[in-house]
Amino acid sequence: MSILYVTEHGAIVSIEQNCVKVKKEKDNFCRSIPLETLESINIMGKSQLTTQCAEVCLQKGIPVSYYSPHGKYFGKLQSTGHVHVEIQRQQSKLYHTSFALELGKEIMESKLHNQEVLLRRYERNSEVNVEQERMELKRAKNKIRTSKDINQLIGYEGIGARSYFRGLGKLVQEDFYFSKRTRRPPRDAFNSMLSLGYSLLMNEIYGKLENKGLNPYFGFVHQDREQHPTLASDMMEEWRPVIVDSTVMSLVNGHEISIEDFYQDIEQPGVFLTKDGMHIFLKKLEVTQRRDTKYLDYVTYATSFRRAIELQIGQLVKAIEFEDPTIYQGIRIR
Repeated sequence: MSILYVTEHGAIVSIEQNCVKVKKEKDNFCRSIPLETLESINIMGKSQLTTQCAEVCLQKGIPVSYYSPHGKYFGKLQSTGHVHVEIQRQQSKLYHTSFALELGKEIMESKLHNQEVLLRRYERNSEVNVEQERMELKRAKNKIRTSKDINQLIGYEGIGARSYFRGLGKLVQEDFYFSKRTRRPPRDAFNSMLSLGYSLLMNEIYGKLENKGLNPYFGFVHQDREQHPTLASDMMEEWRPVIVDSTVMSLVNGHEISIEDFYQDIEQPGVFLTKDGMHIFLKKLEVTQRRDTKYLDYVTYATSFRRAIELQIGQLVKAIEFEDPTIYQGIRIR
């Protein structure tokens, strides 16, 4: 399955002969993707989607997401064909119960485990020592299991996150050094890629949750916030280091992207990817998403990260249906 990123400003996205076509006549640009292989469309900037294309996407359940050229998410065109009222009632009933706390422990333990592994991987090929940050992460992870409520759980996760990003900042090449996580807007090139990657990942998970009949706004760990899909935020936590952070570290330390691929916007404070930088980042992110993994203990075959996310959401549905959080097993890399 493919995800289409439309980054050509002024392009027109249409349907022709059972294919989605992206055209920009002024630059003689044209790209075509078979409809049956298309999972979603991300329009990043000022492009147009024809009415016919919108109708087909709604009929086929292909979500269309809209972003600014910088990657700020605006909203999406989404079919209502997968609404499942009963599972959503069950989902809502389990909010503020022991189910939410136990599920949250599994998700956040997995996240901190994956962060620790990522630090260890890059420390091996570096002269920098981040043992202190790794030990702090491990202590925070162990504390999560003892959490008495969601607030305590989030507190321990926050302690681990600060240690993690401090360690990650030490391991990147000098041009991309950063001291902490910054957002809205990102204050440096590294954070710029993280923010864009997280936004794309969350909205991909959003679509997969809806396709399974779940309500992306009924979260368990992240508390209710207006206009924020808290369940999508919950489900992306364990995937942040696995997909986005690893992609950014590979780009930076593999010298696949340079600091010249970023710019500072005078009108909107922050650091953002140039057009060329955006293409480099999206191509690398897609390679990561398609990478095969055997990290899921409940399947015996290799599957792409993208497919693994769907399987994880399927496990969440089962856990909700049976009101048993132990059914859900977070992904833990090695």
